[in-house]
Amino acid sequence: MSKKTVIFCDFDGTITLSDNIVAIMKHFQPAGYEPIMKDIVDQKISLQQGVSAMFALIPSEKKNEVIDFVLGQAGIRDGFAEFLSYVRNEGIEFYVTSGGMDFFIDPLLAPFGIPNDHVYCNRADFTGDYIQILWPHPCKAPCTNDCGMCKATIMRNFDPNSYERILIGDSLTDFQGAKIADLVYSRSILTKKCEELQVPHVPFTTFFDILENLQSKRVQEAVK
Repeated sequence: MSKKTVIFCDFDGTITLSDNIVAIMKHFQPAGYEPIMKDIVDQKISLQQGVSAMFALIPSEKKNEVIDFVLGQAGIRDGFAEFLSYVRNEGIEFYVTSGGMDFFIDPLLAPFGIPNDHVYCNRADFTGDYIQILWPHPCKAPCTNDCGMCKATIMRNFDPNSYERILIGDSLTDFQGAKIADLVYSRSILTKKCEELQVPHVPFTTFFDILENLQSKRVQEAVK
């Protein structure tokens, strides 16, 4: 029996044109964020530690400013709506798996009708003096990477004997998931990492690229 296809898609820098967390930090420039961001990139600290520390530098009273900024500058990558239409028509399960936050992910995804239980992300708490990030989807064994929102843990809920697991992403948050995916659609840093890990991957620029590759792949499988 053929495997079902399930897709796990990153949000920041993948569905959107830029990384919204990085954009927030560069725009508001809270004192002390730059060395934290560098430590994340250099993998000296975990994503969870670093993102928590950076947002803890921003006062909660700036909530509306932060939200308005993200919604005003985040663009959706070309072809996303058409790609979603295709996977729905094909009966392909689709999940958003993001290291980003609900306060910008929920409104940006609202026009696309993705069910809430198909969106995995972190939450932001604005009730204290400074923004606190909550992490409802932590790593479970065997992942010990302190991912924050652990994509590999979500993916492991889908038996590899029954599912072809496809990951779409671009960055540090996607590394652990890429290691266990059957196929990766990659851009930016993730493409370089896939080359290092010798993970099967297809570089993309827009969702039209992914759509074209998926359609071609399905045609090839149908004639086998």
